[in-house]
Amino acid sequence: GQGFSNMEAAWNESAASSPSYSAYVYGDSSWPDPGWPLTNRPALLTGIFAVACGQVVVILYHFFHLRSNCSRIQKAVMPESSFLSDMMGHLAQPEGFVLLSLYLSGTWMFRLMPKSYYSAEGTVNPVHVFAQLVINDFFQTVMHLGEHKLSPWIYRMSHKPHHRFLNPKMFDAFNGSICDTIFMILLPLFLTAQIVHCNVWSYMAFGTIYASWLTLLHSEVSHPWDPLFRKIGFGTAGDHHVHHKCFIFNFGHLFMWWDMMFGTYKSPMSVETFNKDI
Repeated sequence: GQGFSNMEAAWNESAASSPSYSAYVYGDSSWPDPGWPLTNRPALLTGIFAVACGQVVVILYHFFHLRSNCSRIQKAVMPESSFLSDMMGHLAQPEGFVLLSLYLSGTWMFRLMPKSYYSAEGTVNPVHVFAQLVINDFFQTVMHLGEHKLSPWIYRMSHKPHHRFLNPKMFDAFNGSICDTIFMILLPLFLTAQIVHCNVWSYMAFGTIYASWLTLLHSEVSHPWDPLFRKIGFGTAGDHHVHHKCFIFNFGHLFMWWDMMFGTYKSPMSVETFNKDI
């Protein structure tokens, strides 16, 4: 409407007076898009849509996998719950995808990301995607250790709400606190972006894989790829259940390498209350 047009014109006028925009117009072409931030909306929405599509695939997979001959990770019987209500809670949690979407929108629209992220040139670079996964998981592991070890107050205010799940299910993945999401997800994402300067396609691929993998790590059942993942030190749902059950092991998520280095790794096969066919 007319109101939005006026707001858009005012926003563009404000952007044009900023040093970064003026530098672009008057000869500094380091930023690929002079129409900041409004003309970047399609790429932002595409990125969020990619993560959403990843979640749809994960949820459909989980629905059918639960109805197959899969193995529960823990021997304890889980209380009955509705798949639909659990799924809706997973998607609607403010500390989950709501906060993550706000972070993605804010850092993108206000140009807080390195300039390469605004480039659509090229395709997905697997090296950049893998580097983001590894570096982000390292930062997340350090933050996770900090929440547990720095002080009881920090633990109570941030991570303790998530640890009420001693036998988590997949839809508990982002059920915690806003502070926990900021420390464990948003800060590692921002720090990783300052190190790995990739294009927008590699960023989308990383975000989709990361969100999907992090969700699957909280699954109450094992997955077909778990034996292979365990051999090469990739994180599995069983590994993460060890952390929820024992508290002092397996602070990593996507990779167990950091715990192996720090001496905090414990195999799910060594936990008495876990099934052995996982």
